[in-house]
Amino acid sequence: MNTYLVEAVQDPDPAGTTSAAATGVPDEATAVFVQARPGLLRIANRIVADAGEAEDILQEAWLRWQRTDRTVVLNPTALLRTTTVRLALNLVQSAWKRRETCAGPWFPEPPALDATPEAVAERHDAVERAVRLLMETLTPTQRAAYVLREGFGYPYDRIAELLGIGVPNARQQVSRAQDRLTAHRVRQPVDAVAHRRLVQAFLTAARSGDLAPLETVLSPGR
Repeated sequence: MNTYLVEAVQDPDPAGTTSAAATGVPDEATAVFVQARPGLLRIANRIVADAGEAEDILQEAWLRWQRTDRTVVLNPTALLRTTTVRLALNLVQSAWKRRETCAGPWFPEPPALDATPEAVAERHDAVERAVRLLMETLTPTQRAAYVLREGFGYPYDRIAELLGIGVPNARQQVSRAQDRLTAHRVRQPVDAVAHRRLVQAFLTAARSGDLAPLETVLSPGR
């Protein structure tokens, strides 16, 4: 259990009264978070691909959970997952903006979790156009490496593992993809079914943090 959770459970009651915190027994809010924590950590790790940053995200999620009016929360675990995904995506998006070589217009940011239906529809169209451009311009390996690296911040060793290539080759695939997109290389036909599958997998990953479908779609032979 992390320090911030241990303190929440074990800090003595300043009034000297008998309470869950004073006896070392977690209160309901803490118990819910502790139970959900392993799953939340997996979500954060899959999105940010950094153990330290994932822990920071969980600490912020814990603080927000403490400030939440829990009397109106119907599904605490779902709310904690949503909060974790939002915090992780915000961190990744901030990293995108700091990069000198960014995805630019080819890779729109995913819609906010509280976006209006109009904004969601607009972003969906933008994602469809971006994915079509990637499929028209890049080879399957370049596309997979580029989406995983620039879209979701995957480390190169994980990209190499998924694609069955070496780490230097994974770096090279991302670099070549960036070059081809910048140069507007000759485009190729796009299969409508494959396009639809990749768009859906991308949106699912961006909204929920579930990256497994995206990995499946981008894996060789898919």
